[in-house]
Amino acid sequence: MIAGLNVITDNLDYLLWGRAATGEPGGVLLSLMMAAGAAVIALPGGILLACLAWRFTGLVRKVLFLWAELIRGIPLIFVIFWMWYLLPLITGGDLPGALTVTLALAWFTAATVMHSVLAGLSALPTGQYEAALSQGFSTQQTLLHVLLPQALRNILPSLVGIFISLLKDTSLAFIVNVPELTTVAGQVNNRVQIYPAAIFIFTGVVYYLLCCSLEQLAKRWRLTRPAL
Repeated sequence: MIAGLNVITDNLDYLLWGRAATGEPGGVLLSLMMAAGAAVIALPGGILLACLAWRFTGLVRKVLFLWAELIRGIPLIFVIFWMWYLLPLITGGDLPGALTVTLALAWFTAATVMHSVLAGLSALPTGQYEAALSQGFSTQQTLLHVLLPQALRNILPSLVGIFISLLKDTSLAFIVNVPELTTVAGQVNNRVQIYPAAIFIFTGVVYYLLCCSLEQLAKRWRLTRPAL
């Protein structure tokens, strides 16, 4: 047991930061960077798509739903593979592996965010939309200043669940050898060839603590926000 803990302590810096000192972040740091980067793209992207689907109920909504169902119906690991091989063809050059995975995660997550936000908008009473119009608001102003803030607050638990899944999904980056937490844990295990249970239990505990921390931060933020 002590020897297993020693494996963790001896490699703790590598598991947490990778080679960040030499400009190559990895481990927990890279997992958080990819999750944060994907969230920054997916959240506003998904909200924008949801607003378009809410505003235009005809062909635009059907096309967006078709895109979202296509993305959500495909395993994320295939989306990562597609991005890995297609982006160099599109851009004409190789992209960093972490950036490729971040874009794949953002693309995949934006579809889920779109559905969640649109459900929140659809759940609001129609009287609020009509009342805002009667007060002189335009449709866009009503959506941005009346409906969307309420919808986002109401679906906060759903969004937290989406971004917890996003954080855990960064572990799939190991398939293209991006040195996030799961990848570096495997590298440490392959190097020492002993105590795999200690290494991967530590990895699981780290993911658990990160996800719980995100959930608690969201709960605290919601409690401190004034009711709409």
